[in-house]
Amino acid sequence: MKTVPLHHESAGRLDAPPLLLGGSLGTTLAMWEPQVHVLSGRLRMIPFDHRGHGASPAPVGPYTIAELGQDVIALMDRLRFDRASYCGLSIGGMVGQWLAGNHPERIDKLVLIATSAYLGDPAPWIERAGMVRSAGTVEVVADTVVSRWFTPPWAHAHGHTVRTYRDMLAATSVEGYAGCCEAISALDVRPELARITAPTLVISGAEDPSLPPPHQQAIADAIPGARLETIAGAAHLPSVQHPARVNQLIFDHLGL
Repeated sequence: MKTVPLHHESAGRLDAPPLLLGGSLGTTLAMWEPQVHVLSGRLRMIPFDHRGHGASPAPVGPYTIAELGQDVIALMDRLRFDRASYCGLSIGGMVGQWLAGNHPERIDKLVLIATSAYLGDPAPWIERAGMVRSAGTVEVVADTVVSRWFTPPWAHAHGHTVRTYRDMLAATSVEGYAGCCEAISALDVRPELARITAPTLVISGAEDPSLPPPHQQAIADAIPGARLETIAGAAHLPSVQHPARVNQLIFDHLGL
C-alpha cells in the first residue's frame, strides 16, 4: 500500500506529549486552530491534512479508510513517534478508529468527534463523488455541506467564520474530495472497535444533521470503557462552534 506524505504542522514543546489531529472531509489542518491555540501550551499539537486535502498530495482515487490510516502511520514514523494520542473529527474519526483497532500499540489515547463506524448505504457518497468530478469543483456541494457544519443561529451570528470554512471546502482538490467520499462510502470499522485498547472519548454534536448522536453512541457502546459526551447547540463541527468545551474535554481526557 503506497502512502502519501501528509502535510502537517507542529505547535508546542518538542518534549510534550504528541497529539495528532485529523479533520473533517473538505477541511484543512486550519480547522484545528481553536484547539492548537489553547492546547499547545501543554501538548505537541500536530494537525495534518488528509490525502487530497490542503497541502497534502492528491493521488487519483478512490481511496480507502485503511489507506488514510496508513498515511498517518507513515507520518508517525517520519516524526519518530512510537506512540501518540489521536483526535479525529468526522472522516478524521473514522481514520482514528481504524488506527486504534489495527495499530493499538501506536495509539495512546483516542478522541473521536462527530464520526461514525458504519454508514450503510454507499449511494449518497458515490453520488457526491461523481457530482464534484462532473462539475470539476467542490463548489457545487459547498452550500449544502456547510449548512450541516454549524447550527443556523450560530451561523447567523458568525458569518465571517462560516465564509472562511466555506472557502476552505470549495478550495479542496476535486480528486481528493471525491476519493475521500469513496472511502467513506465503504466505511465499516465496526470489527475494529472491540480491539481498541486506547482510552477513548467520543464527542457528539447534539444537533449534528450529518452524523447524529446515535452514530457516536454506537461507537461508545462498542469500544471497551469508552465515554460519550454530547455538546448541546453543536452541529457537525463542535470543535469550532464550542471550542472551550471541546478543549476542556480533550484536556481532561488526556490527563493534563
